[in-house]
Amino acid sequence: MEATIRLLLRHGFSRLTTPDISLEAGVSRGALTHHFTSKEELIASALEFQLRLVIVEMKSFVEDSIDRLNPSDLVVDYLWNLMTDGLYYTTLEYLPELRHNPGFKARMIPVVREFHLALDEVWSTLAQPEGIGPDRARVMLNATMCLIRGMVQQTIVRDDADYFREILAFWKASLRTLLHQGMPPVSAKPTSQTAGQDFP
Repeated sequence: MEATIRLLLRHGFSRLTTPDISLEAGVSRGALTHHFTSKEELIASALEFQLRLVIVEMKSFVEDSIDRLNPSDLVVDYLWNLMTDGLYYTTLEYLPELRHNPGFKARMIPVVREFHLALDEVWSTLAQPEGIGPDRARVMLNATMCLIRGMVQQTIVRDDADYFREILAFWKASLRTLLHQGMPPVSAKPTSQTAGQDFP
């Protein structure tokens, strides 16, 4: 699983091959094909492995952060570090394949849904002491994730740590204001796709 993620980041989805993975992992091609019938199945299993490790880490993080000062700041920093440490770059490699491969997309959606449910739980736990309900907490989380995804994509062409740090500082200050002064009402119910079919 770890070898697959490493090579997905290194080579990209289209250039990744199962012989490369078996070589990187130190297993025979026969052993690999015995457990995984296709490259897509192997990649989906590796991504599931990666996201479930992240879920465990996130739950540990929130337990450590719940009683600390400005926990929303800590969450934003945590998510930024998580996404720029490889998680979202991995997502960028397989997202194009999902557009054209319905079978692969169907395999990935439940995996990603599990990740986002865990994210919702983390954010709701931290927002609850401030009187923020789950629907509003989810909007705040999704806005944060959309911002971070866009920023991570920019890092591919812009190497400017101060620029990204300034944007994160602005967003953390905005979230503190929303948490302590309340959010505007949510005008519409989230669709079923809001949390379930989004991607890291």
